[in-house]
Amino acid sequence: MRPRSIALATSLVLLAAGVVVGAVLAVERGGGDLASEEAPEADLGTPDEAEIEHPVEEPVESGPGEEEAAPAEAPVPEEPLEEEAAEPEAPAEPERILPPGPPSDERTLEHVTTIFGSISPKSVVASHTGVFFAQNMMYLHTITVYNRDHELVATINDTINLTDFGYDGPDADLRGAPVEMAFSPDGTYAYVSNYKMYGPGFDRGGTDTCSPADNYDDSFLYRVDVETLEIDQVIEVGAVPKYVAATPDGRYVLVSNWCSYDVSIIDVEAARELGRVPLSRYPRGIAITGDASTAYVALMGTFDIAVLDLTAIDDADHLDVTDDRGWPHAQDPPELDELHLDTLAGVGRSPRHLVLDPDERYLYATLNGEGVVVRLDLETGEEVRVATGSAPRSMDISADGKALYVVNYNSDTVSKVRTEDMSVMQTIDVDDRPIGITYDKATAEVWVAHYSGSIRVLQDR
Repeated sequence: MRPRSIALATSLVLLAAGVVVGAVLAVERGGGDLASEEAPEADLGTPDEAEIEHPVEEPVESGPGEEEAAPAEAPVPEEPLEEEAAEPEAPAEPERILPPGPPSDERTLEHVTTIFGSISPKSVVASHTGVFFAQNMMYLHTITVYNRDHELVATINDTINLTDFGYDGPDADLRGAPVEMAFSPDGTYAYVSNYKMYGPGFDRGGTDTCSPADNYDDSFLYRVDVETLEIDQVIEVGAVPKYVAATPDGRYVLVSNWCSYDVSIIDVEAARELGRVPLSRYPRGIAITGDASTAYVALMGTFDIAVLDLTAIDDADHLDVTDDRGWPHAQDPPELDELHLDTLAGVGRSPRHLVLDPDERYLYATLNGEGVVVRLDLETGEEVRVATGSAPRSMDISADGKALYVVNYNSDTVSKVRTEDMSVMQTIDVDDRPIGITYDKATAEVWVAHYSGSIRVLQDR
């Protein structure tokens, strides 16, 4: 579903102009605009991976990407000639996996087990085919892999040598820092972002408070073969890559680059970065429509969500997937400004994680700076909010779209939210600093990653 309705566009423009008073998109901003908001706050006790809780105080004075991108006007399609007009073939509907039993909003979360070990997971992701990947950041430099019996299957070390993957160098062992990951649509590969690289040639690793003007080192995306559990590709992306999302058609992988204020577009077949979409402060969560036409990107340093037109990739004639720029880039990767279609402005303070409901009418966002989850109706622009806890970070949605599962980082809780009326059904105490969460569609298990060194498994029964 494309957010181009007149109603939505009109409501957003009126809101930005301050004309509509008491509209449903109203956001409490403490009586000021972004420039008057307080400076970012670091997560307590989480060095190097704090993430802001509030938008930055003011734009960076120099460097690309520091200005907030203005909403782009939706292009007006040309009228095709009648004899040449053809209806595009509708994409095949993906098979919807549903766990046996009642709807998710008639179930109750119960604790099953807690996984410990040499872990400090930033995120955990279910493949929906029986494996789970947990990313342990720079604290342990590993990815740990589990099965549905909650057993450790493998520990993947993040050490690589770039020359093993076709790069010119450096010819030395480098360590990464696994942050987030996404499976390919068929579940055969896992794409893992690395906060920064450690080793020769990497002496300007990024931090959580940054901008493109800092010129921090680019980092790399790893591809892991899910059968062999080995890293078989590495692809250069931007500075401090965070969230990863694969398009449902399997053609592209998108990576949000925290410090370069952009999104990398990866061509899966060519195994390389096509270019980057310049955005605004601290891009984070990504949600992609089922037809692979539209991507939503949370801009955590703002109140906004960017809308990307992925169909414009095919029309970007300045891209050349055969051009081998080597590493480091002989030239900067192309800027894909034409992909930034629109901006959903004023959604709320510090949007972090995004999910779409199965029918793609609603977009959900965690507002880390407000302690709120918001539901945005993509047809009407209407918003409904619910308070879940302090610093809601990651979330996932049930297979039937009737429930959200949200981690509240500072509250040490998980909230289950009924999507129909955006009410909190359950609040469960979990371990210290819950940061990642995933829902296994086949079993209705909810896995919760904690920085403190555990993964708690809940069952929605």
